[in-house]
Amino acid sequence: MFEVAMSNTSNTSKTQSSRKSQEPDEPEGAQESDDESASSGGNSRHDAAGDRPSPMQVLRHARTQLAELTGMAPESVSSFEQSEDGWTLEVEVLEIARVPDTMSLLASYRVELDPEGELTGYRRVRRYERGRADPHRR
Repeated sequence: MFEVAMSNTSNTSKTQSSRKSQEPDEPEGAQESDDESASSGGNSRHDAAGDRPSPMQVLRHARTQLAELTGMAPESVSSFEQSEDGWTLEVEVLEIARVPDTMSLLASYRVELDPEGELTGYRRVRRYERGRADPHRR
């Protein structure tokens, strides 16, 4: 399965490269500004004002950071809360894929973020099979 993922990544990169070469020529400055806005989350109001990021920016960035740290794919965010100290999320992650899919192992991770949306810590709080309900859930 790892080889397939690497192959897909390689194919995706090749496809993206070929798409870029087929796009109409843009002025060089236009490409650089697109890259800058993508890396900043595309919200110039947040960057200019120095205030908190939007909830959607926080969610997207948290999922990306958790995936990078754990190597596992986040499937959904099941809870989200803003506080004076930052943000707290509970993210559902696929830990072990099985066949049939209802037997796959998922986990809930509590993710702590600072006010700017940078991950400060995470921990697994629950592990379960996709097809099973948890009657003892708080």
